[in-house]
Amino acid sequence: MIVRFGYVAMSLEIQDSSPSKTMTMARFAKLPDREAGLRELERIAAVNLHNTLRLLRHNVAEGIEMYRFSSKLIPLATHADLQDWDPFIALAEPFAEIGDYVRKHKLRVSFHPDHYTVLSTPRPEVLVSSVRDLRYHVRMLQAMGLDARSKNNIHIGGAYGDKPTSANRFVEHFAQLDPDIQSRITLENDDKTFTVGETLEAAQRTGLPMVLDIHHHWTNSVGEPASDWWPEVAKTWESPLARTDVPEGEHLPPKIHASSPRSETDRRSHADGVEAGPLLDFLRAAARTSSQIDVMLEAKHKDRALFGLMKDLEDYQGDGVKILSGGKIEVEG
Repeated sequence: MIVRFGYVAMSLEIQDSSPSKTMTMARFAKLPDREAGLRELERIAAVNLHNTLRLLRHNVAEGIEMYRFSSKLIPLATHADLQDWDPFIALAEPFAEIGDYVRKHKLRVSFHPDHYTVLSTPRPEVLVSSVRDLRYHVRMLQAMGLDARSKNNIHIGGAYGDKPTSANRFVEHFAQLDPDIQSRITLENDDKTFTVGETLEAAQRTGLPMVLDIHHHWTNSVGEPASDWWPEVAKTWESPLARTDVPEGEHLPPKIHASSPRSETDRRSHADGVEAGPLLDFLRAAARTSSQIDVMLEAKHKDRALFGLMKDLEDYQGDGVKILSGGKIEVEG
């Protein structure tokens, strides 16, 4: 089984490369000239996009084929008081440059909208803002010229005191989304509320591909191995929504999230790095039924954690692991 690793948004190796520089609404509101303030937001966004391209070049040089974009590329883009502002006109060129680079190097890229983007909500105003945020993420991918193989990963959301009703509400609200938003979504189990089994059921009902977070499963399950769920989770990546824009004869590899607990007393928080052993246990089991998996590492040390994991995996060569590049291995089941 071929396994590719990626990391989230920031680099600890490339200096002054944040793609999430921002401006608060409080600061914006104090500016005497609104139009000048909008131009400043666009300038900050241009810096974020420039740094994103720097990080993608860094990744390619290191053999890393996966990356999660920062959702904060355009400061205040979804703020309710700025809905008359369209920043994509001014930012068309840097967005297109990123998309060209992604396609040229066949990178897998994604977004993970923030936790307040919830389709299970019973509150109409929260649903409106959630859909607005999903539309913003789709617009960024469209501005890059990237098709529906580039996804936006979300959770079901809160239980609001009645988990089955909330799951039904998620399915109902998902059905109301525009098709171009639907085709960009992946669904992930969370660490407190919706388990792998409950998330899998929602994915099956909606036709969404599911991202299995093995760390979340460790903290929100009855103790069964995450690999027990893998065959059914992997099947969700064969659904029509998962295959949108995938060329005939190709497939979009199923995707998981991996991280390690910070400590025995803080199991939910992410550690700086990722332990190779537990992750390999899962990958070896998954290799019995899958030929390829993409792994997004959610570690505090970002790309440095990926490099550390790859170094640790060198110790397993000859034990069913083969290093293929700086961000890719082969694992035997």
